[in-house]
Amino acid sequence: MSSFTNPLELRFLDRDIKERPFELITPFDYHVGEEGSGDVITVPAGYRTDFASVPRIFWRIIPPVGRYGKAAVVHDWLYDTESRPRKEADKIFLEAMEVLEVPKWKRKAMYYAVRWFASRY
Repeated sequence: MSSFTNPLELRFLDRDIKERPFELITPFDYHVGEEGSGDVITVPAGYRTDFASVPRIFWRIIPPVGRYGKAAVVHDWLYDTESRPRKEADKIFLEAMEVLEVPKWKRKAMYYAVRWFASRY
């Protein structure tokens, strides 16, 4: 099964709290498909994220930071770098949330939200 093989280490940048206030301290890897598949996404140190870009009105149900945080960082990276087609990036996001044991209803809601409403590359 797919896996995250190292911890997500971040620093909070309080001076930039409005946009992407978290910065990776160390590189962060996600193995697509299954560990050892050779398909590894590496998010580099210094990359900035806001985790899940959820409209404020929905924060009570799906806050920006949650069990899906690591998956959101990988998804942000894939969108920002355009290193994978958008549909594939969204499927990887769904797969990563399953690895993180995000409840099925929540991962499906988040997946369809990015499929339908996320900004295009």
